[in-house]
Amino acid sequence: MAADPSAPGSGTAPPRPRPHTRRRPWILTYHSVADPRDDPYGITVSAERLGQQLSWLRSRKLTGVGVAELLRAEAAGRRGLVGLTFDDGYADFLGEALPVLREHGCTATVFVLPGRPGGVNDWDPLGPRKPLLTEEEIRRVAGAGMEVGSHGLLHRRLTALSDEELRHEVRYSRELIGELTGTPPEGFCYPYGTLDRRVLAAVRAAGYGYGCALEPGPPAGRYALPRTHVSQADRGVRLWAKDLRHGLRYGRVVGAGSRAVSPSGAGGAR
Repeated sequence: MAADPSAPGSGTAPPRPRPHTRRRPWILTYHSVADPRDDPYGITVSAERLGQQLSWLRSRKLTGVGVAELLRAEAAGRRGLVGLTFDDGYADFLGEALPVLREHGCTATVFVLPGRPGGVNDWDPLGPRKPLLTEEEIRRVAGAGMEVGSHGLLHRRLTALSDEELRHEVRYSRELIGELTGTPPEGFCYPYGTLDRRVLAAVRAAGYGYGCALEPGPPAGRYALPRTHVSQADRGVRLWAKDLRHGLRYGRVVGAGSRAVSPSGAGGAR
């Protein structure tokens, strides 16, 4: 892998930080925060690298927040925010990610699986097995000021389910999270990043206010918000390039229509 030009001693300066006049929402996708060495899917970042990435955002006058807050700010014309999301509800969020978020004055949306409390990520055939948040830990995440959203009940591919199974996944997961946290979740995140018009309609009908995909392809709307996958390899210049690419591809996402399109299958959609 080529050296990151933003790394210390690289001899190449990254683009100069400047205040953002962002005209579109940018949402970053994380999963597990732990030792990234045993990770065949490239979805784990270390706590140290997460801190470096948040420092880079703050150097550009950006503060990480949950998606619901980001959308409210966009609607009010308030800039300078970027969405932070953590998929799958890994238990390491509390011990590894949360202290780093607090250090940098950030919040985030954590998409959990209320049908697997205290379980493991057995949908990943290559492993490694990682524990998921328990019911009590989900309460702690909400109590720490993080937004808790739904990732479905069991991390199933929603486009392959019957209508009844689909309704159960999106509706019952919302009910369970509401019982755990005291507030029905506003956001839904599509497992594997896959969605179609039927899945999108089910999420809207269940009462969610928005839905997060990965790269649904334009046009994308409030129920198919595109996000940017972040890996351990991402530092200054790579993040800058991903921000630029997102802007070129999607423009003002929230104001676009809500026709759903299947994602491109880019890495990181788990």
